[in-house]
Amino acid sequence: MNTSEVLDVFREAGAVLEGHFILTSGLRSPIFLQKARVFMHADKTERVCRGLADKIKDAGLGQIDYVVGPAIGGIIPAYETSRHLGVPAIWVERENGIFKLRRFEIAKGARVVIVEDIVTTGLSIRETVTCLQELGANVLAAACIIDRSAGKSDVGVPLIALAEYEVPAYPADQLPPELAAIPPVKPGSRNI
Repeated sequence: MNTSEVLDVFREAGAVLEGHFILTSGLRSPIFLQKARVFMHADKTERVCRGLADKIKDAGLGQIDYVVGPAIGGIIPAYETSRHLGVPAIWVERENGIFKLRRFEIAKGARVVIVEDIVTTGLSIRETVTCLQELGANVLAAACIIDRSAGKSDVGVPLIALAEYEVPAYPADQLPPELAAIPPVKPGSRNI
């Protein structure tokens, strides 16, 4: 799949929203990619995650022991991508604001790929990398369905993106007037 095909899937699902959004990162944007509207359709989810699994395979990472998703947004794409890679999917979740591998154990040296839905700043992936490395895992790479930063985010490991779609994002005190005129909405899941 290429970027255009991925965005077509998002548009088909009504997942490309326009307005004034507070992103999970805290930045503001006139575009929000509501991946939940894609993930509610098994066929659309299967299509993009199969494409992501193919890109991961093409990256030549060798053996992968686990796909790890950051909760909440990364659980569904991690699971579906792992299905196409033929490996188990596990996830990290926040405990007192810090990602922990609460429900699973992994052996030291386990070879993992982190799968995330959308990357803007890469914070969730960096926090997941830290968690896994503290457990002794070998984080081979991270992968996402859409990289909103178009390759500018540093996630601490190589990033494999199925699509790159650079969307403007602004600090709250630097909004363009047309965006400042619209009341903001916060659809993300960072504080859940």
